[in-house]
Amino acid sequence: MEQKCAVRMQGITKSFGKGPVNDKITMEIRKGEILSLLGENGSGKTTLMNMLSGIYYPDEGQIFIGDEEAIIRDPKDAYEWGIGMVHQHFKLVDVFTAAENVALGLTSRGTFDRKGVSEKIREICSQYGFDVDPDQKVYNMSVSQKQTLEIVKTLYRGANILILDEPTAVLTPAETQKLFDVLRNMRAEGKSIVIITHKLHEVLSLADRVAVLRKGVYVGDVMTKDTDAAKLTAMMVGRDVSMNIDRPEPVNPQPRLKVEHLNCFSPEGLQMLKDVSFTAMSGEILGIAGISGSGQKELLEAVAGLQRVEEGGTITYIDPKTGENEAIIGKKPREIRDLGIVLSFVPEDRLGMGLVGSMDIAENMMLKTYNDKRGFFPDRRPAAKLADDVIRELQVVTPKGSTPVRKLSGGNVQKVLLGRELSANPTVLMAAYAVRGLDVNTSLTIYRLLNEQKQAGAAVIYVGEDLDVLLELCDRILVLCSGQVSAILDGKTATKEQVGYAMTYLEEGGAKDGE
Repeated sequence: MEQKCAVRMQGITKSFGKGPVNDKITMEIRKGEILSLLGENGSGKTTLMNMLSGIYYPDEGQIFIGDEEAIIRDPKDAYEWGIGMVHQHFKLVDVFTAAENVALGLTSRGTFDRKGVSEKIREICSQYGFDVDPDQKVYNMSVSQKQTLEIVKTLYRGANILILDEPTAVLTPAETQKLFDVLRNMRAEGKSIVIITHKLHEVLSLADRVAVLRKGVYVGDVMTKDTDAAKLTAMMVGRDVSMNIDRPEPVNPQPRLKVEHLNCFSPEGLQMLKDVSFTAMSGEILGIAGISGSGQKELLEAVAGLQRVEEGGTITYIDPKTGENEAIIGKKPREIRDLGIVLSFVPEDRLGMGLVGSMDIAENMMLKTYNDKRGFFPDRRPAAKLADDVIRELQVVTPKGSTPVRKLSGGNVQKVLLGRELSANPTVLMAAYAVRGLDVNTSLTIYRLLNEQKQAGAAVIYVGEDLDVLLELCDRILVLCSGQVSAILDGKTATKEQVGYAMTYLEEGGAKDGE
């Protein structure tokens, strides 16, 4: 039986600067289906959905809801047409309860009916299988609970068409499966769901249909039952792409970085790392897995000299030429560099910590070597050449080299940051979520670059959220649970279930390196 059309976007065009981000796109979303929207970074997926949800207004084209043309100038208009969007970065007020966040922004007369709002939230949760406590404060919620609240918020406002942007980016496998079960329940109730994601295995297991954009143009759509990951990737990039992730055998691995009994507290006094010990070997990739907020960020920042650690722990660098030990705990990044240690760090916070958003690509390349300049004015030419190399090799989508990086898409910002750090030829490379927000083709390029660093003798520490990738790419996997090491597993023999279990359950006493 043919499904009815819920939304039809016809001839949609949107431009920022010189060229169109979306170019005369015509596509439809059907009632009672889960549609996955795929495309490389910069292909215009989020921009297209932002126009449907009222964040942007199209330069050209029409949007039809059912058979009626819809004029959507802001999110309020979108909600009136039954459209809600859950963005990658949640729009919640931490000090408010779930019920207060749901009611926030709704026009109502009289006092806030807390009891009425809470009751309706419970009805929605019962109908679709959500688990939300209306009285719980947002700051006490897990990432999964916050995302669930965002979905409940859209349903409370009457959304029949739900758009999710990278919904599983920070979820565990169990949380992802629970979300998928809820989305299937919503589909069964006749809701239309659009998911923007780069995880093809999730697309194939969840979506009914896949629509593909390439460089701002609508390529076409395909039923998931009639396709596979290789075919979808070929649609996105315009050519066949090998989907295999290599894992070269480590050659003569030697201890390069030794962390022992590391403890770290947040500014609020919460213990983020507790008695963490491990050894990173040269010529291998050590993966780090864990639920978001389990101490991954603090661990990498502590090694890089950006996080205060407690006395008693040690971080030791073993020089590859002399074999001498150098204590680097408590040293600042400049002090570590002055010791002759080439340590590169790709942080989770791309624009907050890694790059300066108001600077262009070449200027951001100069940040790594700014203190090496001779004379009053720095020489921009080497940085400009490096910027050109990064743009070419990593295929950074940018109007021009002088464009401020804050105007690039998230995936292209990540390419700039990673390209700069790899250019230093580090002996220790740490990367946190290096492929978050990147398309499949670019992600494969990043994995290749990490393997090149591994084969060059670097000790690579890779924090990832996709367990399938960690199991294919990494030689060993260190699992963090509530700031403690719960397991250190062999990447070749470990299973997703083992890693997922270790992420959520901590054996008494934790795990030691080699277990």
